[in-house]
Amino acid sequence: MILKNKTARDRLVLALDVNTMEEAQKLVTELRDYVGVFKVGLQLYTSVGPDIIKMIQDEGREIFFDGKFHDIPNTVAKASANLVKHGVSFFNVHITGGSKMISTCLKLSRETAKSCGLPKPTVLGVTLLTSFGQKTLTEELLINRNIDDYVSQLAKVAKDSGLDGIIASATDVPKIKKACGEDFIILCPAIRPTWSVVNDQIRVVTPKDAIKTGVDYLVVGRPITSAKDRVSAAKLVLDEMEEALEEVPV
Repeated sequence: MILKNKTARDRLVLALDVNTMEEAQKLVTELRDYVGVFKVGLQLYTSVGPDIIKMIQDEGREIFFDGKFHDIPNTVAKASANLVKHGVSFFNVHITGGSKMISTCLKLSRETAKSCGLPKPTVLGVTLLTSFGQKTLTEELLINRNIDDYVSQLAKVAKDSGLDGIIASATDVPKIKKACGEDFIILCPAIRPTWSVVNDQIRVVTPKDAIKTGVDYLVVGRPITSAKDRVSAAKLVLDEMEEALEEVPV
């Protein structure tokens, strides 16, 4: 996935965290001119199935499938290949699944894309969920590492295993870009404009600050989808992103 010259709209990922095709269709139709990528997660996919993929494709927009695959290598590889057959070229896996899981997934998904005449898939790794804080890492998972160091280690595993990039908090980006290279894609969830409430995320950042740190894709959900005027909310987010892109060309 080539990032050079991508606009603010190209980099804006809207989370379709709804339950029905009707709700999703309404959001995609209303916001397709302001959003480059629509994120389909487990909530929507388990409700409506693969039909959601076709609907977004018919609207001429890209899909980021946020399935966060984490299983034995063979299972993740075959699930990834099935996604590719549906035309999904942008999805993610948990880095904690290990290098064998990742490499097996990449091999089969790339082979499947080639045999189907489809673009090479862009696969990102999930480091640590944004709902996690240091307390969860240390007290529940018993990982006695600083959360920043732990994320950096997972990023290294992702890079060494051949992933195209990772999903991470904007605060982790400078260190990750330095270690993994500027072409290593960073997709950042938990984006919250200054005018929005935080909800259940712990590590959050504004669109402008995210772009300035070097984030490539920004995921926004409720600040847009729950707004009274969704188009105006999307425009406000794009304005912040565009201002940052002008100050720090990517």
